[in-house]
Amino acid sequence: MRPFLVMQNNSDTIFAPSTAIGGAIIVIRVSGPDSRLIASQLIHKPLKERMLTYASIVFNGDMLDESMAVLFLSPNSYTGEDMLELHCHGGLQTFRRVSDALISLGVRPAEGGEFTKRAFLNGKMDLTQAEAVMDLINAQAEVSLRSALYQLSGKMGEQISSIENALLDVRSGIEALIDYPDEMNEQTSDILFQLRSVSSSIENLLNRSRQGKYLREGIKAVILGRPNVGKSSVFNALIEDDKAIVTGKEGTTRDLIDETIEWGGVSIRLQDTAGIRDAEDEAEVIGIERALDAASHADILLLIIDSSQPLSEDDLSLISRTVGIQRIIILNKTDLPSNPETVQFCASLGADMVQTSCLDLSGIKELKNKIVSVAEPEHLDATSVTNIRHIRSLEQALECIRRVEPNLDLDCVATELREASHFLGAITGSDIDEQLLDRIFENFCVGK
Repeated sequence: MRPFLVMQNNSDTIFAPSTAIGGAIIVIRVSGPDSRLIASQLIHKPLKERMLTYASIVFNGDMLDESMAVLFLSPNSYTGEDMLELHCHGGLQTFRRVSDALISLGVRPAEGGEFTKRAFLNGKMDLTQAEAVMDLINAQAEVSLRSALYQLSGKMGEQISSIENALLDVRSGIEALIDYPDEMNEQTSDILFQLRSVSSSIENLLNRSRQGKYLREGIKAVILGRPNVGKSSVFNALIEDDKAIVTGKEGTTRDLIDETIEWGGVSIRLQDTAGIRDAEDEAEVIGIERALDAASHADILLLIIDSSQPLSEDDLSLISRTVGIQRIIILNKTDLPSNPETVQFCASLGADMVQTSCLDLSGIKELKNKIVSVAEPEHLDATSVTNIRHIRSLEQALECIRRVEPNLDLDCVATELREASHFLGAITGSDIDEQLLDRIFENFCVGK
């Protein structure tokens, strides 16, 4: 239980569809103290716990549907409360009739994420697991799905809790020194050693956070280059569709074109952009500004060079301004005779380089593999931090610990470490206020 969070009134019985309306079957969830009573008022036959039973739904003598019903009794349910699930025919009118009956019986529609929020408040899962529910639903690729499943298993929460407990031991030692200062010299070195161990554990998690972000949100790859080097052709080859217009005229692409693909189990968010050059046309200038802005927020740049032509001033300018940024140099149009100086110069840059032809699609598979390698999916495990909120809380906890110095006043040390514990507790939910909790769950869909 989380006694400090018993500020929300869970005496209401709630309902919501947990599957989409309009399919063959719709599952309507009911959770709360009146679930068994509701079952007896709608299903006029006994229901055995956790056993799916064929039953008619009847209200005020009116047949609403022929359904399957199952009853879960507290604490052996998703929310930890008594729960009823009605598996009805999926039409909108059926859902409306059953919903009207539930409302007439005093059951209120659930808010977004309220079932999972109740599960958290009732100790069925920690906050990392609760947030993993939506990550699981929103996963766009196999690896992000696996990442969400790892977090849902509770392993991330266990690791954070272990760090919390280690920090609590340090805090206990500090409090003891405040009460018994005569033991200062004897205990200080042990406490500092323990604190360095806590700091190292947090740093290890943060070192994996960039990889975790890729796994959760995908890799943002922005295609950049001067006009007519084949940017849109490469974009179309990568997505295996003719989404971007390709012509021989320069400046065809004026705006950003987005598409998400999956490769190697990882989601790649591709953006095709306007060709970079000195332009006078207002629409093209705006397109170039948007291209450069997109490039500044990319995880990796795909810098395209026409391998059949000498390097232009625009090529050299883009090569120069992207130094120090994670990038792949793409020597495109290899189906044409290559320019030796262009190929030699690009090879000398020391960056990842791929040679491609959009005519025969050579090099496209290799390019996808190089993009995906950014996420290092082969190293995915339960310790990968994928949630931005978790990353920020870990950073804040580490900042507090790093402010602790050997000669710092003990009361100040205790304050810093108490604050660090708060930030760690905000990850698992062991120390979190209701306002933040509401903000986390407000983005959940209804029925979860």
